[in-house]
Amino acid sequence: MSQPVAKPLLLIVDDDSLISESLSFAFAQEFDVVTSHARPHALTLLRQLRQAPQLALVDLGLPPYPHRPDEGFALISDLLALSPEMKIIVLSGQNDEDNARHARTLGAVDFVGKPCDPGRLTALFRQALSFSDSRQETPIGGLVGESLPMQRLRLQLGQYANLAFPVLIEGESGSGKDIVASHYLHRQTERRDKPFLALNCAAISPTLLEPTLFGYAKGSFTGAGSAKAGYFEDADGGTLFLDEIGELPLELQPKLLRVLENGEYQRVGETQTRISSARIIAATNRDLRKEVRNGRFRADLFHRLSVFTVAVPPVRDMGNDRLLLLDHFRKLYADQARLPPFTLTPAAKGIWLDYAFPGNVRELRNIVIRLTARHAGQEISPEKLIAEFESADISEPTTTVSSGLAADDLAQARQSARKHLQNAGRLNLDATLELWERGYIEAAIELSAGNMSQAARRLGINRTTLYNRMEGWNRA
Repeated sequence: MSQPVAKPLLLIVDDDSLISESLSFAFAQEFDVVTSHARPHALTLLRQLRQAPQLALVDLGLPPYPHRPDEGFALISDLLALSPEMKIIVLSGQNDEDNARHARTLGAVDFVGKPCDPGRLTALFRQALSFSDSRQETPIGGLVGESLPMQRLRLQLGQYANLAFPVLIEGESGSGKDIVASHYLHRQTERRDKPFLALNCAAISPTLLEPTLFGYAKGSFTGAGSAKAGYFEDADGGTLFLDEIGELPLELQPKLLRVLENGEYQRVGETQTRISSARIIAATNRDLRKEVRNGRFRADLFHRLSVFTVAVPPVRDMGNDRLLLLDHFRKLYADQARLPPFTLTPAAKGIWLDYAFPGNVRELRNIVIRLTARHAGQEISPEKLIAEFESADISEPTTTVSSGLAADDLAQARQSARKHLQNAGRLNLDATLELWERGYIEAAIELSAGNMSQAARRLGINRTTLYNRMEGWNRA
């Protein structure tokens, strides 16, 4: 007797229980549904599930009160950090165009305003699932792109791929660090027939990270009914990819350093020393050097992890590679959906080349998915293309002393700094600059009456950069 086909798992996050219950009932025939009411609860729930949901329906206006979109935006980033393959659709009463664009930039597949017919949402879910994740379709022959940053990356990967030393992959969110680790530092190396295991350090409760990495003995803690191997043991001889390494708790960092230095570790609850020959690849979108200076990351561990470092470039630095990526994903998703590919008018192609893609390859890919689904076989005009971007400002604005500040302003700033240095004695430059930055950001938000898009324009940065800098305050 054949087994029933498993339904896709759908996560609904909305603090309105009536909406969650109604949608759960509406979707129950086609999806297995789990619900959550707040960002912390959703993240805890995901860590407890055997597998990550393929789909998520997220409200922007989540607790704490008053409802602001910030918590929903943060949840989108968190969900994609835990499971990059997840397809996220935002359902929100805060359905202005700025919120929609920013949600898409962070990685949401689409944005739907409340109220919305469940039938339309079901159609969007089916559409999202019809496009398989592109990380399974990465061209094995090489990385997409011929720009200097991509040539440098390709050269470095060729040099480091077959070495046994650790590699630290640096790059912004959505830039494809996991692809570099799995395809180019494992599957194209002599370890390709050995295990490749990936662990997102942000995806697991800090209390569970140690037994997950090193394994545990029977009875070593409540719930440990039997002994279990950890990732280091299971990846022996192969590759262990530690994503979001900057989230590793300080108290666990010496144990990771020990494995890196001599391969030795112990299961939780055991005294027996074990040896692992797994090669460690780590990735981060944080500035670990800054984390070291601020005491949040051990200097010796950083130096050990970064024996070799590769930087995955942001899309804004890739020049005409934007067009190569467009062609790659356009053909890929048109073939998947069995639809004719769209094209861009010459003017739209120029706009594509000017856009900074703050969400990097993830954003670029999702834009191509939406254009394929909505405009298959059509020629895309500049207006249709700009509607998919994070902001109507095609390029991220820049601010320089010559264009934004007068010479008198610079002289006044220098005089103020001189007095501060004379009075302060020894100065913490990073802390001082962070304080001034925070002051300018909070002032811009106040002057913009809380409108984050306006505040970002006042500061000469895009909205994604503004949110990233504000998130840095919480980590300080």
